Amino acid sequence: MDQTGLKTKAAMVEQETEDARDAFLVALGERVRSLRARKGMTRRALSIASEVSERHLANLELGVGNASILVLRQIAQALDCDLAELLGDETATSPEWLLIRDLLRGRRDEDLRRARVGLTELFGEAGKPAARSRRIALIGLRGAGKSTLGQMLADDLDMPFVELNSVIERVAGCSLSEIHNLYGPTAYRRYERRALEETVQLYPDAVIATPGGIVSDAATFNLLLSQCFTVWLKASPEEHMERVIAQGDLRPMSGNQEAMEDLKRILAGRAAFYGKADLAFDTSGKVLADSFPGLRDALRAALAKP
Repeated sequence: MDQTGLKTKAAMVEQETEDARDAFLVALGERVRSLRARKGMTRRALSIASEVSERHLANLELGVGNASILVLRQIAQALDCDLAELLGDETATSPEWLLIRDLLRGRRDEDLRRARVGLTELFGEAGKPAARSRRIALIGLRGAGKSTLGQMLADDLDMPFVELNSVIERVAGCSLSEIHNLYGPTAYRRYERRALEETVQLYPDAVIATPGGIVSDAATFNLLLSQCFTVWLKASPEEHMERVIAQGDLRPMSGNQEAMEDLKRILAGRAAFYGKADLAFDTSGKVLADSFPGLRDALRAALAKP
């Protein structure tokens, strides 16, 4: 091959390498953005937790940031995930993982759900259907009506009503804000898991209002799905915000001029996980009290199905 041909081939290889590197950086940025949204963290909060500048994080999420492995490790620690998950290779840790991954690759979401349920039953972690139907858990973002509708539902069904946040505070021995400020998100998730385990053990019958971020931890969410009949209370982002403001609570949004965009990103990051609930009920466009009859009827119809 002459010099011209060699140069042409070298240029093609270089371009292919550049394209592959760009695709990797774009995918990496999307994973960082998705994990951040799932955890309910603003870019500023992630910047503080990881000690990586907001500008660097913005470039990384846009797919133009060539971050070092040490920076990526800091970000993974702040997001409470494995570095392998951030890099998109969390199932390459053993031959069995690789074989299982190959079996699941390309399957429809419904097939993957059946596989998850089958594994839960195989390993003895599934609750009996009759027991699950007596323990109703409400999931969704703050402002969806979990506390208001949960108490009404508990009264109607003559069941105890449990605010999981209150159980978390009792287990931790301090307030939610103190948990976050003193111990961080990893400790909070640990207390959240312990609170759910205790609630499941103590209450065979109950309506449980869960924190909005309970879907962020796979182990805790698996426990919830296996032991409770889950209901996703949905609402539009605008109504979520209006209800939170009406409650005088702007915890993650305080001082943030882009509060609505942050809320929309959090909802988008969690929607697929909320969608794993046994029932979804939309409270949009209604006063919460007016939504209750529809929720009660939808729940009765869902529980009556074999």
